Amino acid sequence: MGEKYILELIDVWKIYRMGKIDINALRGVNLKVKLGEFLAVMGPSGSGKSTLMNMIGCLDVPSKGSIYLDGHDISKLYESDLAQLRGRKIGFVFQQFNLIPTLTAIENVMLPMIFQNIKREERVRKAEKLLDIVKLGDRRYHRPTELSGGQQQRVAIARSLCNDPEILLADEPTGNLDSTTGQEFMQFLRKLHTEEGKTIIMVTHDREIAKNADRTEFLKDGKIAKNI
Repeated sequence: MGEKYILELIDVWKIYRMGKIDINALRGVNLKVKLGEFLAVMGPSGSGKSTLMNMIGCLDVPSKGSIYLDGHDISKLYESDLAQLRGRKIGFVFQQFNLIPTLTAIENVMLPMIFQNIKREERVRKAEKLLDIVKLGDRRYHRPTELSGGQQQRVAIARSLCNDPEILLADEPTGNLDSTTGQEFMQFLRKLHTEEGKTIIMVTHDREIAKNADRTEFLKDGKIAKNI
């Protein structure tokens, strides 16, 4: 049997119309990600990294080309179908954490499960378990302002795992953390990869952070480049 690819992009273009000008954010990207792989994506500002993450994360669809997620072509799905797929298959970890400030840690972790129609008792059980895994069980009733940056990012990790996604997307996940906390976070991400078998795709500008991945791809001018 051949290797199983959880994600495959085939000649993916994303073209934005700005007045009378076409902006090619992605220009014929071809990319394969194996099940259980840890991939880092690097590139300068304006290289198309955010657009690529939007494509992979089912937040947008390509102008041309195909994207296969777990064998299904997602490039022609309606937004409602994309949203359901996104909720089941993909977990997001953002640089800004994106926690709801008025909710406690456990409520933030429970939130995405509501949209998957999971019963409250199950939401609470899973959220408590995930907060224990990220070593924040004793902070479950604290709000984001009562947590350090590293603790907020761990809540964000727990939230990203609540629907047991097949792919974890991390967009500059250490960008708002000091170097020590950033390294601790990366150790946890590696543990998720090695012990839980999670497929992780991480965008970073930091070559040292990228070294945690199995493989690094470089984007330049909307295309995969050999090196930058």
